[in-house]
Amino acid sequence: MRIPFNKPYMTGKEILYIAEAHANSMLAGDGPFTKRCHAWLEERAGSSKALLTHSCTAALEMAALLLNIQPGDEVIMPSFTFVSTANAFVLRGGIPVFVDIREDTLNLDEKLIEAAITPRTRAIVPVHYAGVACEMDAIIAIAKRHGLKVVEDAAQGVMSSYKGRALGGIGDLGAYSFHETKNVISGEGGALLVRDPELVVRAETIREKGTDRSRFFRGEVDKYTWQEAGSSFLPGELTAAFLCAQLEEAERITRDRMAIWSQYHESLESLELAGLLRRPIVPLECQHNAHMYYILLPPEVDRQRVLEELKRNDVGAVFHYVPLHSSPAGSQLGRSAGSMAVTNMQSERLIRLPLWLGLSHEQQEKVVRTIKDAI
Repeated sequence: MRIPFNKPYMTGKEILYIAEAHANSMLAGDGPFTKRCHAWLEERAGSSKALLTHSCTAALEMAALLLNIQPGDEVIMPSFTFVSTANAFVLRGGIPVFVDIREDTLNLDEKLIEAAITPRTRAIVPVHYAGVACEMDAIIAIAKRHGLKVVEDAAQGVMSSYKGRALGGIGDLGAYSFHETKNVISGEGGALLVRDPELVVRAETIREKGTDRSRFFRGEVDKYTWQEAGSSFLPGELTAAFLCAQLEEAERITRDRMAIWSQYHESLESLELAGLLRRPIVPLECQHNAHMYYILLPPEVDRQRVLEELKRNDVGAVFHYVPLHSSPAGSQLGRSAGSMAVTNMQSERLIRLPLWLGLSHEQQEKVVRTIKDAI
């Protein structure tokens, strides 16, 4: 019984909606399905504007343009994240300043942020790891004290919340991913959430190659022209049609994933009590979306040996990020603010387990049994 790490889920309406988009003779961006997705995201996140993009990377790049990041500007972020978090700002000449993570949630340690701020700091980029929120009240307060912007990397955070507020809609800007490995998918895809209404028109302009095309189609100008630096960040309407079918089922998808996550959590409790691993920790104020289930091995256990044993038993478990500060580009293009001890330790102990809709109890039992045998 082979158990893959991920299986993209389809609700059943995706092909129907794609056919409808084709019948509408509307395949380029910003058609009816795109507008439906925008409305859903705006209502869910409480943002002034949601804009679909062709990836979460693109949404983060738009954020860097919106914030006018200039060469030498510093942006605080965790090192334990995907490369896009840093690349978006590096492409504008920005300098990622890596801050260590919390031992419990593996999120940016809010207690270390203030010490990393310099006169060149322009923004803080919290990354909501595994769909579990960073300590946003503290981060927003720090940003206000120092006149900084907050860009939420909520790539894994669709349908998650912090104290009742949707992730991605708490900071000045937020970025979602709809990559096939996420909970709600479109193959490739993302979205930028804009909380500040004063940034909406510029966001639309940047997304449309730096033109005021969106204003033209609303009848606000008689022609559209090049207004500022931008690029083509729109996804096609077929991608939006696929995503629309997923968003309509997002509540059910989240509920079903939570059932799988909870089964892992219950099944692995005895191994945690025996000191053989550590399960995820979710603070009370955080409602997560069951994006992933991971375990942390004790330092004395060889992770590679455990992974090889899982692979030998046809269980598709994987590690996660190689910390950016330790990578060739990260050490050249960014800098660390203080010790990265927790980042180094937790990244070397973590294993992600298979989690996808359709994963059976029998398959989960095999995963847990194999982990126990391997450890």
